[in-house]
Amino acid sequence: MQPIYICTDLDYKLQMDIQFSKNISNFFVAGINYKKTDASVRGNFAIDKEQYENLLGTASSFGFTELFILSTCNRTEIYGFAQHSEQLIDLLCAHTTGCANTFKNLAYIKNGAPAIEHLFSVSAGLDSQILGDYEIVGQLKSAVKFAKERCFIGAFTERLVNCVLQASKTIKNNTKLSSGTVSVSFAAVQYLRDSVVDCSSKNILLLGVGKIGRNACKNLVHYLCTKNITLINRSPEKAIKLAAELGLRSSSIEHIRDEIKNADVIIVATNSTKPIILKEHLEGSGKKIIVDLSIPYNVEASASELDNIEMINVDELSKRKDETLTLRQSEIPKAQSILKEAIFEFHEWYDMRKHVPMLKNLKLKLKEIHTHPGYSLIPPTSATGDIDKDIQKVLNDTAGKVKIQNNRGCHYISAINDFISAP
Repeated sequence: MQPIYICTDLDYKLQMDIQFSKNISNFFVAGINYKKTDASVRGNFAIDKEQYENLLGTASSFGFTELFILSTCNRTEIYGFAQHSEQLIDLLCAHTTGCANTFKNLAYIKNGAPAIEHLFSVSAGLDSQILGDYEIVGQLKSAVKFAKERCFIGAFTERLVNCVLQASKTIKNNTKLSSGTVSVSFAAVQYLRDSVVDCSSKNILLLGVGKIGRNACKNLVHYLCTKNITLINRSPEKAIKLAAELGLRSSSIEHIRDEIKNADVIIVATNSTKPIILKEHLEGSGKKIIVDLSIPYNVEASASELDNIEMINVDELSKRKDETLTLRQSEIPKAQSILKEAIFEFHEWYDMRKHVPMLKNLKLKLKEIHTHPGYSLIPPTSATGDIDKDIQKVLNDTAGKVKIQNNRGCHYISAINDFISAP
């Protein structure tokens, strides 16, 4: 059931202001990320599925028709067409716990070509907290799919995202930017391997089996060679399925206190808006290491005050450097070269779209000429015997000429002459 939305004076102003064309200069990204904010601040602007649903449910009443939100452990970004960036920011912050003024003070805002370049860079892993982190691709796909299912992805955004994903795939296949196994989920496993003596013998509790949780779980099994892992998920069937697949144990959220008490290591990868693990769960429960991969944090902050608890979060994990990251840094120029070509091709597509109305008009005019009674007095023009193919050939030739020289009026007249006088 959708929440009741009460229109305020600000809402009305926004509804009146958002009257804009889908020109590339009206395409914005506004976001915050790990570069200027820590995880506790980013958590205030994280968007879960319910918030995303509610946001899109109100977006059309403000005039928005194309937008999507990318919310991960190291960033929250809103992309879309607007008259100015504040419209997107106010919409986003109306559905988060953080305030718009704080977001604006910390945000980076780009529009037009820089906004497009930013999305290419993000998808390639060049802007990730851990360089080359390929998990961002799946997160972008999910974010756009969610918006598309609710009719907020139009021709421009769909083409842009497809180009972005293709460029990211090319970089992954042709460079070593994503080589090795460096990601947030792997960094957690690497930390445990390096910091915990005889880690494979420890009892590990994993809360949350979404994308990051699943990856963390598989890395635990593979790199620590352990199956002393218990899975808990708020949707129990997902935990049961993954546990059966990997030969692990699953439990239910109702038994979380007992499972926490029995665990030596706890990895939290849930997407709850409130802490799942509370200080009271950990008091008197023995020494534990907790790795919180969630944004916002899903372990109560005061839990770190306990002498028996050692905690680490995503920001601290990202500071760990190794030889894999050094190799990835050397691949940056190759990745940037691939992006440069992909961005050029996207702009080329966008420039051609400007001529679509003229080409459509030309097509109608050529069909009109062909059906005109006087056309029968002109010598046969069809080289193929198929008038539709002949018209399409003229359109393709005209599009090619316009691409080289933007002189639509002259090319329009020339196309009609070519059609009439073709041998």
